Amino acid sequence: MSVRTLASSKETTFDGGPLPLAPTRRPFGVWFKDKGWRHVVGIVTTIFAVFPLLYVLSAALDSNGTLVGSNGLFSRFDTGNFVALFSDPTRPFGRWFVNTLVIGTVTSAATVFLGAMAAYAFSRMRFKGRRMGLLTLLLLQMFPQLLAVVAIFLLLSGISQVIPALGLGSQLGLIMVYLGGALGVNTYLMYGFFNTVPQSLDEAAKIDGASHVQIFFGIILRLVTPILAVVGLLAFIGISSEFVIASVVLTDPDSQTLAVGLYSYVAQQRSENWGVFAAGAVIAAIPVMALFLFLQKYIVSGLTAGSVKG
Repeated sequence: MSVRTLASSKETTFDGGPLPLAPTRRPFGVWFKDKGWRHVVGIVTTIFAVFPLLYVLSAALDSNGTLVGSNGLFSRFDTGNFVALFSDPTRPFGRWFVNTLVIGTVTSAATVFLGAMAAYAFSRMRFKGRRMGLLTLLLLQMFPQLLAVVAIFLLLSGISQVIPALGLGSQLGLIMVYLGGALGVNTYLMYGFFNTVPQSLDEAAKIDGASHVQIFFGIILRLVTPILAVVGLLAFIGISSEFVIASVVLTDPDSQTLAVGLYSYVAQQRSENWGVFAAGAVIAAIPVMALFLFLQKYIVSGLTAGSVKG
């Protein structure tokens, strides 16, 4: 054996240990069976989710496109659909947009507040019928509000004769209908999150003379911000896209929401307003996206804090 071969076979690191062996590359079949198939599933799922969004955006930017003729993605770029969306006096899109923001903001904020108070009561207080109340809230969610459309219509029709501000055609009446289903799953989700907050904080605050109201607003709400953000976001998304109940309650075009108003563009069997409808759908997605980006930091910070506590 030569001197160079002997020296190279005994190379060591600075600390005297042997040099690490170069990692061997695994065969493609082994890598694909272990991790590669996950990448394929992720790519297919991403394409499946993104394609409808690209299709709607492409149709919104093509003023001459129709539902059948919009197969070529981004074959043309113009703002004709957006101009037509705001220039039709019989379809006040701007008013629909404002109505959706007002109804969605008020309803989601009230949903979070009512759900938080109910969850605090179920989590921190012990009273007769507490367990049955939780089960009742959960069971009621098995029957969606859609099944009560006829009852809601008759109820609001009767209320219109006594209190017109809460009857048919009233946005306040629609908000009250939505708040009728504010409890339930939202309360159950908040209840589970409230249970993760140590009750020793409540006991320490009570020793200092704090009441339930002071504990709720001063301590608990600050610690459960992530679940409040999640419930508020889900409530806003659900209300912004709700169609059936809103179409029954809101009979005046000036008081309708985006979901009800945009349906008039494609209500006919052979509609030529597909591009305008797509443009409205793109604009309608902006508030939801903005709210998600705003609340994302609270959700992420809550998850990070929970992992540190754990």
